[in-house]
This record gives sequence, structure tokens and C-alpha cells, in this order.
Amino acid sequence: MAKKFSTLRAKMSAEAQHDANTLAETMMQAMPPHESPQIQVSHQYVIAERLHIQQPAKTMLEQRTDKKT
Repeated sequence: MAKKFSTLRAKMSAEAQHDANTLAETMMQAMPPHESPQIQVSHQYVIAERLHIQQPAKTMLEQRTDKKT
């Protein structure tokens, strides 16, 4: 049975999590622009997971017209 990424990440040390974040940021900066929309979708799922909501609900929150900017 597959394990959730959040469960595996929680078992990582703080240093390992920091190293993984640094590596991910470096890789994102080196990525060709045409690939970034695919990455943005996956980031939406990560954000939704952290907010304990479904990804479509996150999109609806982003598109609300009554928000103040």
C-alpha cells in the first residue's frame, strides 16, 4: 500500500526537510518555462493538502471576487 508523502516527510529530520526544500527550489529555477504550468498544478495539490481541503476548493478560493487585494 502506498504511503502518503506527508507521512514520509514527517519522518524526515528538520535538516533533511530543509535540504529537500533547497534542492526543490534550485530545480524549479532551472526548469524550462514551458514545464512550469505542470508544476503549478502539482503545487496546488500540495497547498490544498496542507490546508486540509480538496484542490478544486483551493481554486475556488483563489477565484473569489469578494477578496480584498
